[in-house]
Amino acid sequence: MTIVKRSKILRLLLLAITFALAIAITNCDRNQVNTPETVTSTTTEPGVLVYGSGGQPVNLEPGNITDGNSIIVHHQIYNRLLEFKPGTTELEPGLATEWSVSDNGQEWTFTLRENVKFHDNTDFNAEAVKFNFERWWNPEHPYGYRDAGKNYEIWGYLFGGYQGDSNSLVQDIVVVDNQTIKFILQQPFAAFPAAIASGYFGIASPTAIQEAGAAYGTPASVAVGTGPFTFQEWRTGDRIILEKNPNYWKPDLPKEEQLVFRFISDPAARLAELRAGSIDFTTDLAPDQLTEIKDDPNLTEVFRPSFNVGYLALNPSYEPLSDPQVRRAIALAINRLEIVQAFWGELGQTDAHFTPPSLAWAQAKNLGEYEYNPEKAKELLAAAGYSNGFDLDLWYMPVSRPYFPTPKPIAEAFAAELSAIGINVNLQTKDWAAYLEDRRKEPGFQAFMLGWTGDYGDPDNFYYSHFGPAATDDLGGWKNTQVVQLLEQGRQTQNVEERAKIYAAVDRILFNEAVRIPIVHSQPLLGKRANIEGWLPSPLGSEPFEAIDKN
Repeated sequence: MTIVKRSKILRLLLLAITFALAIAITNCDRNQVNTPETVTSTTTEPGVLVYGSGGQPVNLEPGNITDGNSIIVHHQIYNRLLEFKPGTTELEPGLATEWSVSDNGQEWTFTLRENVKFHDNTDFNAEAVKFNFERWWNPEHPYGYRDAGKNYEIWGYLFGGYQGDSNSLVQDIVVVDNQTIKFILQQPFAAFPAAIASGYFGIASPTAIQEAGAAYGTPASVAVGTGPFTFQEWRTGDRIILEKNPNYWKPDLPKEEQLVFRFISDPAARLAELRAGSIDFTTDLAPDQLTEIKDDPNLTEVFRPSFNVGYLALNPSYEPLSDPQVRRAIALAINRLEIVQAFWGELGQTDAHFTPPSLAWAQAKNLGEYEYNPEKAKELLAAAGYSNGFDLDLWYMPVSRPYFPTPKPIAEAFAAELSAIGINVNLQTKDWAAYLEDRRKEPGFQAFMLGWTGDYGDPDNFYYSHFGPAATDDLGGWKNTQVVQLLEQGRQTQNVEERAKIYAAVDRILFNEAVRIPIVHSQPLLGKRANIEGWLPSPLGSEPFEAIDKN
C-alpha cells in the first residue's frame, strides 16, 4: 500500500469516525445498534456442521423471500426444478430431469423426477409443482394467504406481474401428467429455466402448507421440502437446527448428520467464533480480516466468485431527489474509489455499471465514471435550487451482506462525504426483515443501502429485478418507459450481439438517471476451519451444504 493510499484511507476513516461521533447523540434513540455477540466457548461436535450466518432468515417460505440469509437456509431444506452445477451458473437437473421449449419459445415443458418424497412423506409430483407456482403467481390462490401480509414480491420482480396483470410473463401452468408440467408464457424468455432455478423457488409440501396455514415458514411453524436436511427447530435470534434427510434422493448425501445455522451479525464476532472452533464455517467477513485468517493455521480463507453489486438507492418520490441533478450531485460527492479502497481493499472494485464485470459483454463501452467532484456536485445542487443543501434520511442494513460486509461504517463514510456539500444525513436502520419490507411501503425510504447477488448468469437478472415493470416500488414507483421497453426486448432477443446493444442502451440511461448508484462489486470473503472439506461457494450467493464433509 502506498503512502498516498494510506493517507486517503486515514482521511476517509477519520471523516467517518468524526461523523459517527457527531450523530451518536442525535440519533441514539432512532438507530438500532448491533451489540457484539458473546463468543461460545464449546467447539462443535463430530457430525454436526455449524454455520455462522450474518443474520437470521426473514422466513422459510419459498417464493416469499428476497434476502440471502433466507435463501441459504432454503437451499438446505428445499430443491428446485433445476439446480446450478456447483461453483457455476450452469444449469443441471434438480427435481426436473429434462426440460424443453416449443418452437415459438413460449411453452416450457419439464419432466419431473420420479420416486421423490417430501419430508412429511407425501409425494412430489406435477400437482405439487403447480400448487407452489400458483401460490406465487395467483393473487387469489386460497393458500397464498395474501390477507396475512404475504406478497411474493420476487415473483413480480422476475416475471413482470401476477395472474391477471397485463405484464405477467406467465399465462398458464398446466399439469400434463403426474410427472410432466408445462408453463405457458406471454412471450419468449430464454432465461426462464434459469430464473425458476434461483434460490427463491424451492418446492414445498402442499400438505404442510395447507396444515400450517399463514404461519408456514415462521419460527413457530414448519418448513417441509425434499432437500438434504429436514427442519427441526428455529430459536428466534439464536439458531436454526436441521437434521439429515435419511431418504434424500441424491445418493450418499448429505455428508453430516446435523446442520446448525447460528445467527451472528457482527463479522468480528463470527471470526472470533470461527477461531474458537464454535462454528465450522462462515460467510461475509470483512475484507480486512483476511490477514487474521491467513495467520491462523486452523483456518482457511475461501473466496466466493464475484457476481454482485452494492448500491445506494435514491428515491425520486421525495422532493429533493426527484430532480436528476440532485441525484447526480450525490453520485459526484461520494468518493467511491476511495471508499472501496478503504473498506474492501483488493476484494472490491467500483465502476459506473449496475451489472458486475463478468457481464462486461452487456455493458456500455466508454460509459465513463461518476467522477468524484464535490465542487461540481455543489454546482448541481445550486442549479436545482438547493444551494444550502437539505436533510436526508439514509438507511443502512443491520446485517452483513456480501456486497456490504460492514454497512454501518460505510454509511458513515457516505454521510461524511455528503455533509461536505451541505447535505445533512440522518443515519437510520432497523430489524432486517422490517428493513426489507418497509422500504417498499409508500413512500419508502429516502435513501438506502442495498445490493444484489445474481440469481442466474444473465444481465436480465440484475436489470429486470431492479428496473422492470414491477421492481421499483422501493423507488416510489419510478419508471423509465424506454428502459422497460428495452428490457422486454432483451428477454425476447436470442442473438447475443443484439442483446449486448440493448443492455448497453439500458446501462447509459441508468447512468444518467442515478436512482441506484453502483458503489462496489465485491469478492466476498468466507472462512472455514481447516477440517472442513467439500465446500464450493457459488457465484450466485449461496449453495447447498450437502457435500460438505467435516473430518
